[in-house]
Amino acid sequence: MKDSVIAEIKVYPFGSGTPGVSHIVAACISVLEKATDISYQVTPMATIVEGSLDRILELVKEMHELPFSQGINRVVTSISIDDRRDKLNTMDGKVKAVIDKIQG
Repeated sequence: MKDSVIAEIKVYPFGSGTPGVSHIVAACISVLEKATDISYQVTPMATIVEGSLDRILELVKEMHELPFSQGINRVVTSISIDDRRDKLNTMDGKVKAVIDKIQG
């Protein structure tokens, strides 16, 4: 079970010169698109990733560094990791558990 975690990743680029940063976020997502060994879901406020902890941390570092290569001088990256080891923990499973409770 310890081979898979779910993580929420937020990359905040500061000083892009415009209030919109979707072009930088899209570039960060391209890092995940190339990674065939993880699953991810883009949401309005963060990106959720599922895979091995080591691989996710490796990808987060790459995503964090990417805005600097685009001329950004300050980047804050936030990560929340859900590492459950008593049973399989998946993005779909977490969503299904909530929907099942809503539906009674």
